[in-house]
Amino acid sequence: MTVAVLTGTALAAAGGVAALAETAPKIVVKDGVTQPVFSYKDAIREHVYVESGVDSDRDGKLDRVNVDIIRPKETENGLKVPVIMDESPYYDNVGRGNEAERKTYDADGNPLKFPLFYDNYFVPRGYAYLAVDMVGTTRSDGCPVSGGPSDVLGGKAVVDWLNGRARAYRADGSPAKATWTTGRTGMIGKSYDGTLANGVASTGVQGLETIVPISAISSWYGYSRMNGVKYWTDEQPGLADTVDTDPPAKCAAVNADLDKGEDDDTGNYNAYWKAADYRHGTIGRVGAVRASIFAYHGVNDLNVKDDHFAEWWNALAQRGVRRKVWLSQRGHVDPFDIRRDDWVSTLHQWFDHELQKIDNDVLEQPRADIEVGPDQWVTQSDWPSPDAETLTLRPGADGSLGLQRAPKGSEATFTDAPGAGGYGVAEGEMVADPTTGKPFRLAYVSGPLPRTGRLSGTPDARLTVKLDKPTANLTALLVDYGDDTRVDYLGPGSGIQTLTTEDCHGESTPADDGCYKQTKTRVKTSPVNVVARGWLDAQNRASLSDPSPLTPGKYYSVRWQTLSQEYLLKKGHRLGLVIAGTDASYNTETPTNAQVTVDLSASSIRFPVVAAGDDAATLLAPQAKTPWRGPVQVTLPRQERNLY
Repeated sequence: MTVAVLTGTALAAAGGVAALAETAPKIVVKDGVTQPVFSYKDAIREHVYVESGVDSDRDGKLDRVNVDIIRPKETENGLKVPVIMDESPYYDNVGRGNEAERKTYDADGNPLKFPLFYDNYFVPRGYAYLAVDMVGTTRSDGCPVSGGPSDVLGGKAVVDWLNGRARAYRADGSPAKATWTTGRTGMIGKSYDGTLANGVASTGVQGLETIVPISAISSWYGYSRMNGVKYWTDEQPGLADTVDTDPPAKCAAVNADLDKGEDDDTGNYNAYWKAADYRHGTIGRVGAVRASIFAYHGVNDLNVKDDHFAEWWNALAQRGVRRKVWLSQRGHVDPFDIRRDDWVSTLHQWFDHELQKIDNDVLEQPRADIEVGPDQWVTQSDWPSPDAETLTLRPGADGSLGLQRAPKGSEATFTDAPGAGGYGVAEGEMVADPTTGKPFRLAYVSGPLPRTGRLSGTPDARLTVKLDKPTANLTALLVDYGDDTRVDYLGPGSGIQTLTTEDCHGESTPADDGCYKQTKTRVKTSPVNVVARGWLDAQNRASLSDPSPLTPGKYYSVRWQTLSQEYLLKKGHRLGLVIAGTDASYNTETPTNAQVTVDLSASSIRFPVVAAGDDAATLLAPQAKTPWRGPVQVTLPRQERNLY
């Protein structure tokens, strides 16, 4: 039997074992949250390489994942702490956060600076923080595969190591064991980082207690396209090239397989996409998720569009997974740069509850925090709002949008035609001057709304169409016409303006401070806003993987969901429905030039509305007789694609 002992000199220096036990800092809880009693300056900073179990670069050796660690020094003397982990592909290329921070290292290769505030804030409160280089990036082995199996399984291996199920090594080749942790792990991150949290959770790995996905992907097919309509061309190899700073030849063969697998020629869902689908995929699925979830998304995020959150959330809700959500009116923006103090406080409570197992009131608070206007937040018991009722709006033969069906036989026609640049028509042109006929779109507008309501959930477009060609790209836009000051989610910063002043959350060292530039909401006053967007390749109407071309001249029912929303439908404003072809603002498709005829009597858009306890239909009034013409010229910038 081997017994570990302290030398007499060590015992004397420490005042004896009993004194050491009495004076060693322990995790301190006050008012339901952990307190900062551990030294950030004196924390242990180290790195290890976890053996992943995958060989993504095909060199015959298992990829090793670089894990940079900071933990309280007391973990060397028996303190065991939970882990907060941000796995990222961005640590040595685009950086992390609004200020694009990167890691820095000392002469021994140990971390000096960790991007973002998580280490500064949580290590003093009794957590270890791990900044993990995704397989194929920064100091990890392998090739990145844009959300595919090895990206995810590398992160899973780290959770396994923290729970004694995987091997790790130090730089000198000696084994490294995570004896300092409880094994309870929470993954957090924005964009690709949060996507990896979703992916690892979908494997069902034990020890991953919670995830905090911020503006995160839940299916990579859905990031690249919707219902057969592509958002980007060469998205998968292009993203892999962006995050890989090794010489291009190293991963050229892997990237060629990404290019082939994504199948840009058809836009179809296939086995390649199923391997990168965390909802219903081959390496992960929602049914395997053990972790709780505290999600954040911008409902106007047009990079990682909010159907990623909505479909993931709804599937988790069906399984009864413990969950919480914040939704903002911004684009691809971190909540730390929107509602900073409240975010840090709520995140602190969440991690304490889920990882430290502290019985605070975070789950007694309303499940959903919703921004409904610039810095105007409401809470509700769930998302979508349980109080919402379905409102069905129908296009009229006279250009109106209302509750009544158009007379049987009412038809209208447009063409899926190219605009400037050849990729279709920009959204600004689609929504401008809605009472004037245009060959590339149909537009229908309600009368002034007699009262205010709130859209909460996912609109559903249902059209009956016939084409003179086998397919067409179809766009459905729900539009708000009315002067208002809104979050400028299409403008620079996607809804925020970065200031020169700073505030601090956590402790600092000369190499790594916890201070970040403050922001303010960027707003814009305008007469029109696109509330919800949705796209469909008509031949994918019944299947994403097995297209079925339409017989020209025959009517077909097509149905698809738009992106989700939380939006105030204000009194005096008008609602519009625009039906069009290829959307040049967000589709990289070549229009088919098909003529599309819509059976108005069998077409509608439905969406959930909170109407203060009254019938949702009271939000609409009969079309006014007074002539109205909407804005004649509309400019809607394409939202910047920010990877931070």
